[in-house]
Amino acid sequence: MRRWGTERLVGLHDPQVNEHHLESTGLPADSRLRLLSFNIQVGISTEKYRHYLTRGWQHLLPHNGRASNLQKIGDLLGDFDLVALQEADGGSLRSGYVNQVEHLAQLGAFPYWYQQLNRNLGKLGQHSNGVLSRLKPWAIEDHPLPGPKGRGAILVRFGEGPEALVVVMMHLALGARTRTLQLAYIRELIGNYKHQVLMGDMNTHASDLLQNSPLRDLGLLAPQVEATFPSWRPQRCLDHILLSPTLTLESVQVLAQPISDHLPVAVEIRLPGSLTVDALPALSPGPRGPLA
Repeated sequence: MRRWGTERLVGLHDPQVNEHHLESTGLPADSRLRLLSFNIQVGISTEKYRHYLTRGWQHLLPHNGRASNLQKIGDLLGDFDLVALQEADGGSLRSGYVNQVEHLAQLGAFPYWYQQLNRNLGKLGQHSNGVLSRLKPWAIEDHPLPGPKGRGAILVRFGEGPEALVVVMMHLALGARTRTLQLAYIRELIGNYKHQVLMGDMNTHASDLLQNSPLRDLGLLAPQVEATFPSWRPQRCLDHILLSPTLTLESVQVLAQPISDHLPVAVEIRLPGSLTVDALPALSPGPRGPLA
């Protein structure tokens, strides 16, 4: 794999494990998976544009409301099987030296998690993406994305060979030219897999991703077109869960949870027969009621 001009190397990792959440019941009989993507803005609640100015200090210093916001996020995550987090803090002054990915894994009772550190500012900030999973990943790849430092993607693979389920979680650049380079890199990562999921804050609309980007030849589906940003008055659809046509969509929803400045996106899918009980590690138990 090319390094695309970045200094941080691609890495192959094992997930971190919460031992006391490892009890498992196996995949549900109907082989459904619930996916969630959420830009959590390091636990900051933003309710108006002016809060970017008046609450901007919370990006540097701790504040009392962050713990309660994370608790709300943790309560939300508990009903999902696989979660992509963007703008998490890996443990610095502003988060009270709490690794927010690990903390949310604990709050949501996820047995497996991984934190991708993209900008290491020492005590001032540990800018990170994260993955939380009830399925045991077969492999986790940490990929720095092309362009200015600070953007990354996490590739999580379940199963082996071309029939494996590959999930890429990302936070893409604001600029269109850099975003195109990043999507070309991701297109190269997933091209040999049949079952694909792309999740994250992609900073552009679904039509741009599916029609004008390097992903356009994959036949991906963008089931969600509702606006996700800003959370208090959504106007732009920036957060997505894109699916290959081999995965059956059961439901999709933008959740009315204005905890961050983005709204979370939830999708429920049904896996094909090649990805059912015999192919994937077991799921840990969790609520299985309908998506509200």
